[in-house]
Amino acid sequence: MTVIRKTETKDLDSIMPIFSEARKTIALLGIDQWQNGYPSRSIIEEDVKREQSYCVLSDGKIIATFALILHGEPTYDEIFDGNWLTGDEKGQYIAIHRVAIAISSRGSGISGKIIDFAADIARFLGKKSLRIDTHEGNVVMRRMLEKNHFVHCGTIYLNDGDKRVAYEKIL
Repeated sequence: MTVIRKTETKDLDSIMPIFSEARKTIALLGIDQWQNGYPSRSIIEEDVKREQSYCVLSDGKIIATFALILHGEPTYDEIFDGNWLTGDEKGQYIAIHRVAIAISSRGSGISGKIIDFAADIARFLGKKSLRIDTHEGNVVMRRMLEKNHFVHCGTIYLNDGDKRVAYEKIL
């Protein structure tokens, strides 16, 4: 049975190795996303404090993690080479960040469950859409997003200037 719940501080020792696996997988794609130690333990600790970190459990074992930003993502305020499907209306979406799935659980539909969970929360809060971004070379993530009915909307830039492709899914 799969359960999704908010991450607790005690979960960090189980979550951080999942991020390490994700970094290795991304490195095999030949891209630099997450290769500088991102997300660090301190970032995840902050997500936990803000109650925006979630973990996915199967048979009591943590197999995935992600963050939901409920009240707007500043790096999404400006989009280039395209437009958000819902326009520039701030606060009308939930942003999904830091998705990482244990290698042993990839390909088992976990990403779809994460998206469905985020969509349920967004609908409950009266939001219009889900937004997410990834490195343009992260073909695995991009394929998963498109399979789950996200639409490529354009380009955003992170606070450090890194370029990311931006997607949105209307609810």
